[in-house]
Amino acid sequence: MAYRADDDYDYLFKVVLIGDSGVGKSNLLTRFTRNEFSLESKSTIGVEFATRSIRVDDKVVKAQIWDTAGQERYRAITSAYYRGAVGALVVYDVTRHVTFENVERWLKELKDHTDANIVIMLVGNKADLRHLRAVSVEDAKAFAESGYTFFMETSALEAMNVEDAFTEVLTQIYRVVSKKALDIGDDPAAPPRGQTINVGSKDDVSAVKKAGCCSS
Repeated sequence: MAYRADDDYDYLFKVVLIGDSGVGKSNLLTRFTRNEFSLESKSTIGVEFATRSIRVDDKVVKAQIWDTAGQERYRAITSAYYRGAVGALVVYDVTRHVTFENVERWLKELKDHTDANIVIMLVGNKADLRHLRAVSVEDAKAFAESGYTFFMETSALEAMNVEDAFTEVLTQIYRVVSKKALDIGDDPAAPPRGQTINVGSKDDVSAVKKAGCCSS
C-alpha cells in the first residue's frame, strides 16, 4: 500500500539499480515510482533517482531509488553513486544470457563500494518475453542462493513482481536497521528525532527520522 505524503516518513533508504545497459532498469524505476512504462525508453545518461514511500509494519519507509547507465563509459560516477546505499537491485535481461553472466562483475563492484550488510535482490527482468528466454529460473535461483542474495523475476511491461521486488528489498533493509537498533539498545520504533541509524560505516544514510529540516 503506497503512502503518498512525500515529506512525512520514518525512514529514508537509498537503493541503487545496477546491471548492463538495456536490461530495463529505468522502466523498473518508473513502474514502481509512477506506475508508468515507456516503450521508447532510451539509455540513461548519468544518474537519475525517484522516490516512493511504502508502509512496513507501522512505519513509513521512503525509498530513494537511484538509476544509472550500465555502459562502461559512465563508470566514473561509481563511488558517489553507491555512497550511502543500503539496498540494491542487480538487474539482468532473461532474454540475453550475457547480461546474466555480467551479474557477477556488478556484484563485485557493489561489494567493493558498499557495506557488507547491504540488501541485494537479483532481478531477472523482461520475464514477459517467454519465447525468447535465455536464462532459466533455476540457474538464476541457484546463483542467487550461492551468493546469499534474494531473487525475483519481473516484467516492467506487465507490472509483474515489480512492486514485490522493491517492497521485499525495503522490508529486508528495515529488518536489518531494526535489528541493529535493538542490538545497540535502541527502540527501533522510535529513533530520536534527527538521528541517523547506520547500517554500515561508509557514509551511509540508512535510516533518517525526519526532523523538520530537509533530507536528501
